[in-house]
Amino acid sequence: MPGHPNARLREFVGLEMDRYAGSAAIGDTGAAWWALERAHILSQPDLPMHLRVHWTMLGYAVRLCDLREIAGQTLRLALAPLGALTGRIPVGNTGRSNVSAFQPMPIPADLSASIEAEPRP
Repeated sequence: MPGHPNARLREFVGLEMDRYAGSAAIGDTGAAWWALERAHILSQPDLPMHLRVHWTMLGYAVRLCDLREIAGQTLRLALAPLGALTGRIPVGNTGRSNVSAFQPMPIPADLSASIEAEPRP
């Protein structure tokens, strides 16, 4: 949606999701998770987009039979709406089960530039 306030972020998330799909298709799990983590960081300001990334993470964890990640993504799918409603999203968090769901993290410089370039309503 070109007129949507988060249109550029959606575009950047889409690029990372494409990178994830390509990496997953060739079995490069490290690159696939890296792209999903980047998509997660970018998606945090937009709840529907944020949930979509977590659903994709959950699906990938199921595909890999990664029980820890399945549990972590299930928890995050429940927590994301609460965080959005209370304004307590941990900025920069990669969204994976190997980090606390409440821990803010540094945003990679290239993603920070993308986020800062996004006009706010």
